[in-house]
Amino acid sequence: MSDAIKHECGISLIRLRKPLEYYKEKYGTAFYPVHKMYLMMEKQHNRGQDGAGFASIKLNMAAGERYMSRIRSVQPQPIQDIFDQINDRISTQLGENPGKENDVAWQKSNLPYIGELMLGHVRYGTFGKNSLETVHPFLRQNNWMHRNLIVAGNFNMTNVHELFDNLVQLGQHPKEKADTITVMEKIGHFLDDAVAKLYRDIKKQGHSKIEASAIIAERLNVAKILRKSAKNWDGGYTMAGMLGHGDAFVLRDPVGIRPAYFYQDEEVVVVASERPAIQTVFDVPFEEIKELDPGHALIVKKDASVSVQEVLKPQKRRACSFERIYFSRGSDKEIYEERKNLGRFLFPQILKAIDHNLFNTVFSYIPNTAETSFLGMVREAQNYLNSKKEKQILELGSAITSDDLHRILNIRPRIEKVAIKDAKLRTFITQDSSRDDLVAHVYDITYGSVESGDNLVIIDDSIVRGTTLRKSILSILDRLGPKNIIVVSSAPQIRYPDCYGIDMAKLEDFIAFRAALQLHKDAGNEALIKKVYDNCVRSIEEPTDKVVNHVQEFYASLTPEQISLKIAEILCPDHVRADVQIIYQTIENLHRACPHNLGDWYFTGDYPTPGGNRVVNRAFINFYEGKNQRAY
Repeated sequence: MSDAIKHECGISLIRLRKPLEYYKEKYGTAFYPVHKMYLMMEKQHNRGQDGAGFASIKLNMAAGERYMSRIRSVQPQPIQDIFDQINDRISTQLGENPGKENDVAWQKSNLPYIGELMLGHVRYGTFGKNSLETVHPFLRQNNWMHRNLIVAGNFNMTNVHELFDNLVQLGQHPKEKADTITVMEKIGHFLDDAVAKLYRDIKKQGHSKIEASAIIAERLNVAKILRKSAKNWDGGYTMAGMLGHGDAFVLRDPVGIRPAYFYQDEEVVVVASERPAIQTVFDVPFEEIKELDPGHALIVKKDASVSVQEVLKPQKRRACSFERIYFSRGSDKEIYEERKNLGRFLFPQILKAIDHNLFNTVFSYIPNTAETSFLGMVREAQNYLNSKKEKQILELGSAITSDDLHRILNIRPRIEKVAIKDAKLRTFITQDSSRDDLVAHVYDITYGSVESGDNLVIIDDSIVRGTTLRKSILSILDRLGPKNIIVVSSAPQIRYPDCYGIDMAKLEDFIAFRAALQLHKDAGNEALIKKVYDNCVRSIEEPTDKVVNHVQEFYASLTPEQISLKIAEILCPDHVRADVQIIYQTIENLHRACPHNLGDWYFTGDYPTPGGNRVVNRAFINFYEGKNQRAY
């Protein structure tokens, strides 16, 4: 993606279902779960490189023995830093205690992070903060084992202020309004209540205080706690948690915005944000990994029993399509096919743009994440040419010669790698003029790959802001001397902010919004802009469930083609000699390519939760009033 955007985040949860001695016997080490967690986090490092955290819980530890450990990092390579620190601590303690290398009981009692339950997290700091305090997992401590809570998630809540106020009304005094803290404290409140109630009931039944602890662990209803906690959450989330005594859970939002996959066998229960992480690390077939249903929680009790329970009533599935277009790793079997289809379905628009002249057209892509959609685009070009070849051969019939056949079969799409990303180049200079000069050199080009008079078709995952296109890509592509540069986006026009975890928060950042705004100004439609603003202002006082997306009216009178033409005009530098066109994926073809992930609010404005409508209206107000701030 030429316009890099950030998103939250990636989770990994591992629960061993047998004693540590079993893994020492079978796999040669009691550090088996730590090794697996390292791999799980590394296989999802694409989901967050600003920070990483890891927490573990040891089961059935004696009073006075440490049973919870947590480590977090915001170093340049945070996952590596975390596990380097863990390795150093373990190596040091083993070095100081010779003969304990194979003593699993001693290792569990004395070495940190060697436990049966583990939670890992990788993070992108979408709100600009990247201190250690903002890195998951978050920890809520208590002397009662059952009330200790560790939480990490891939999420964003649209109504964090309302949730904060709810906590205050419950008598709490939260230390900040961050949604992670707010969510954790809400779960913690109902966890405290449930433990206290169970304790009273167990005491009434004649059990001792010491006996009560084990009974609480057995009877604690995690689904009920989550049901009460998440009742008013508005957002996209996959929330993972561990309780001090050993229960664990992963909860997915009711429309399935954020992803979650799990696998279980007699040895382990594993949860991750991406399926290939589980497939690769545990070497299991695609078919054995399940997707956690929207509104459901995977719950693993201390006794290692596993259940999937409905916590919130599932709504119409609106899983994030950007996960399929860009964020998730393309090594997933389904995502790989979907990305190829995104490229394939664009070909008719491309064919029209080049006036069916494949002979004078070069196909390429913006490295590196657009490569899969590029394969689909080229495959469709090959199919198109094959049908033309077949027709020509049939028309010649028995009169065809060897030279004719060779000439026809030799026709194929012209494929070149015209753009090469210089991964080592860093725009370290802060002055705008110097930074722009460096941005212009982020990509190198392959000279001689395009001939004078050619069409150059180059595909990208999406065009969000268009900054890199204008400041770098179009200028360097123009040096190759093409007659036409056709930039193709495998995603539709991004018109609306995301408020469920992707770092796309302000309307004026989007090139599609800026193009539509210019079209309205060119047509003298300032009254429409003011009308949309007034409607957005009035919506502030409306109940959340009554708020509609007034910003859709801003785009209603404009066609996608009009906006694309204006985008090309805005992004094309004056010195570029080639004619520049921009082609976007259609909404209809996006849904064809990704039929099970129909979340498209950033393209259509059709938000899956009421809070989304409130956020987009606030974003328009901020734009109109010149406030450079987020809408949530």
